Amino acid sequence: MDLGLGRKVVLVTGSSRGIGRGVAIAFASAGCDLVLTGRDQAALDEVAAAVRTKGRKPIVVALDLRADDAPARLVELAQREFGGLDILINNAGATKRGDFFALTDADWQDGFALKFFAHVRLARAAWPLLKARKGALVTMGGTSGRKPHASFTIGSSVNAACAAFTKALADLGKQDGVQVNCIHPSLVDTARQGRRIAAEMKRTGQPEAAVRDQFCREVGTTRFGTPDDVASLACFIVSKNGSWLHGATIDLDGGEIAVL
Repeated sequence: MDLGLGRKVVLVTGSSRGIGRGVAIAFASAGCDLVLTGRDQAALDEVAAAVRTKGRKPIVVALDLRADDAPARLVELAQREFGGLDILINNAGATKRGDFFALTDADWQDGFALKFFAHVRLARAAWPLLKARKGALVTMGGTSGRKPHASFTIGSSVNAACAAFTKALADLGKQDGVQVNCIHPSLVDTARQGRRIAAEMKRTGQPEAAVRDQFCREVGTTRFGTPDDVASLACFIVSKNGSWLHGATIDLDGGEIAVL
């Protein structure tokens, strides 16, 4: 399927690993040039090498998106190196799990600082470039934003805020010609999920396969997703084939049910 994405310029936050890495490589495969950003220079360099194997140009910027000047730096780089920006993927950020009464104010502030507030600032900084090219923005939230649960109070709140912000921004996008949508992935097979699995194996003594089955049963999903699953949907949404999607929040969850 021709997605019509050839020579588009895409900025992916949190692109050093996991979903962000998968999204960046998928867009490179579709013919896009990339601005890659995250905090791990070595990991970003590896992703950049993978992008080059697809025949596309990567620009790497290792920074903390929570820094006040980070959004402007990324937008200025996209303008200088590529002449503009077509697609922004707001992906960076993770939140702490645990007992609500054990989580601190600092845990809550940290959860919102990167995945929500930094992306609000980046969307504001990038908007003029997206408007100029009639581009697109996709936010990566998480199904807990739609189906909150007690063991993930911070993540549930942050993901719900991401979806609400994206929906509100979509209204502005209608008048400015910028397509805006949100994806809520469920369990995705990343290093972060791997650490959760390892911790549960250590706690219970169960083998990995049993822990994976347990996690899937707990949320009611058919299987763990992959970064490629999420990347394929992101590419479709912003392609010529997904142009009627606007203001949507899509649960990519294998039929996940709410278990409170």
